[in-house]
Amino acid sequence: MAEGQTEQTNETQTRPQGQQAKPRENRPPREGPRGGRDDRRDDRREGREGGQRGRPEGPPEIDLDKLVADSLYLDNQAHAIVSRMRDMDSGTKSQLRRLYNAVRRACRAPEGERQHQFVMLRARLAYTIARHSLRSLDTLERLLLNVTRKNEPRGYERFKDLFEAIVAYNE
Repeated sequence: MAEGQTEQTNETQTRPQGQQAKPRENRPPREGPRGGRDDRRDDRREGREGGQRGRPEGPPEIDLDKLVADSLYLDNQAHAIVSRMRDMDSGTKSQLRRLYNAVRRACRAPEGERQHQFVMLRARLAYTIARHSLRSLDTLERLLLNVTRKNEPRGYERFKDLFEAIVAYNE
């Protein structure tokens, strides 16, 4: 063969003359925990990391301390939640309104009863999220858990303010 010509190999690739084909590694196909093909590939394709099944990673957590201390942070979080709602969910304004009214009632509850009201509100929020596929409100559910654990009046008020902003920006 002349210089610069290529040599055909029994594979479908061509390479310059004089270069040898690299031997193929004879590895068995990757198998997942249940046998068969590797399920982690599908998880990566769907945006899940670490081969975990279940819900994909959602938006970042809302920091309760920042929420209490910084009004602009509250406003930014409200905007982010509303934009996620418009992208992801088909939630109605009346659903949000009903939840917001429940938040207001829980804030008006006597101090000894307030934590219980917010625990029940979290259950109601979780039900609404699951029933109507409102995945964009998952961050609110996690924030509500943090607010209830801290059990501070200022945290409850800021949660109510955040919810009010979400309702307002969603109009």
